Amino acid sequence: MTFDALAALREAGNPVDMLAAEQRDVFAQLTEDEVAVLNSVKRRLDALSDPDVEGHTSVKIA
Repeated sequence: MTFDALAALREAGNPVDMLAAEQRDVFAQLTEDEVAVLNSVKRRLDALSDPDVEGHTSVKIA
């Protein structure tokens, strides 16, 4: 079975369908390792906007 980079990116919540066709073509050619890196970065960025994580990283100044 052939690796489908766009499907793997979509499953992780990356908005690849919002890209221009030329940009999607580039993402479609990514390897499994490259997609894994992008998805890892996305998870980290998503964690920053997670309210539970923000509660741990927020600094309140009185």
